[in-house]
Amino acid sequence: MKGQAITQIGTEALNHLIIHCLQEKKAQNICLLDLRHLDDAPTDFFIICEGTSNTQVKALSDFVQHEIKENAAIKPGHVEGEGNSLWVLVDYFDVVVHIFYHETRDFYQLEDLWSDAIVTEYAEV
Repeated sequence: MKGQAITQIGTEALNHLIIHCLQEKKAQNICLLDLRHLDDAPTDFFIICEGTSNTQVKALSDFVQHEIKENAAIKPGHVEGEGNSLWVLVDYFDVVVHIFYHETRDFYQLEDLWSDAIVTEYAEV
């Protein structure tokens, strides 16, 4: 069921927690795409960031999953891309986290594909 797992803490709180985790582990170019107003969107939010190596991409994914499980008791519905860690997708139903290796993010330009989204960019800490 879409969104059922998130109701424990709420989608906005989940977004905040994920972004905090990414900032803590030095993810770069973090942005939140609000897709709720788009009829054809597969989810409510995308959180997109990048790492400087595939090792960092994997570490970011692992850290987010661990912290969300520990602090919000939520496991992702699906995780893809951990094998080569060039683009790891962590699906929390209403929130999908995309963690890219820099060159992979440039190639796919996910933000351009969803250019109608409301974008919030976050500073690196």
